[in-house]
Amino acid sequence: MATLLLRALHPLRRLRRGHRPAAAVSLRVCSHGARLLYPDHIPTSPLQKVLLAAGSAGMALYNPYRHDMVAVLGETTGCHTLKALRDQMKRDPEGAQILQERPRISRSTLDLSKLQSLPEGSLGREYLRFLDVNRVSPDTRAPTRFVDDEELAYVIQRYREVHDMLHTLLGMPTNMLGEVVVKWFEAVQTGLPMCILGALFGPIRLRAQSLQVLVSELIPWAVQNGHRAPCVLNLYYERRWEQPLAALREELGITPPPKHIWGLA
Repeated sequence: MATLLLRALHPLRRLRRGHRPAAAVSLRVCSHGARLLYPDHIPTSPLQKVLLAAGSAGMALYNPYRHDMVAVLGETTGCHTLKALRDQMKRDPEGAQILQERPRISRSTLDLSKLQSLPEGSLGREYLRFLDVNRVSPDTRAPTRFVDDEELAYVIQRYREVHDMLHTLLGMPTNMLGEVVVKWFEAVQTGLPMCILGALFGPIRLRAQSLQVLVSELIPWAVQNGHRAPCVLNLYYERRWEQPLAALREELGITPPPKHIWGLA
């Protein structure tokens, strides 16, 4: 049994060693015959996926800020849901264009000076403000590794890279309360098991006052907005930088958040 577990968790050892740049990795065949479908792909068996999902779920619940474990959990549990999200994108003109062009959100693809020059209240300016105020970077999103379909791998990568955009749209900070609220919105929007688990178990770490506000105000608000808004993966955000954030919220049916949450954690 010990040997079986070590073999099953072998991909995590590769994960800890980091990854080579995409340009240095060609599509190749692993020693056991599995073909790599994209540069960072790590082929895994169903048993390996189960063990990876269980291990990453435990680590993510113990430390919700272990984004690498949250990423592994999302990839090993979301296959069927990712197919549904991919199909939603294909049926939408803007979503289909995203799937075809495969835009990426990172510091290397963002024109930060252009975003800084945009008018106050525009999506691009508010997104940049969010990054600065919360001291986060779009480059912290882990590359997809355990999804055994190249197109679905892009769908979950896109989901990760627009996560901070959802914080901006919803007006949520990056503290634990804000992350839980965004997870409720994402759970309704995407149905990803990772989001559902985060929404259900994330509140465990909240203080009593924050938990009360979450249950009485923020969860109903996030669920209503999640149901009302169209699929947020179908938004080509990079072509909407100049759009006023208020206008985009109105287009999506997203109402402003309760203002007093910024004093909570």
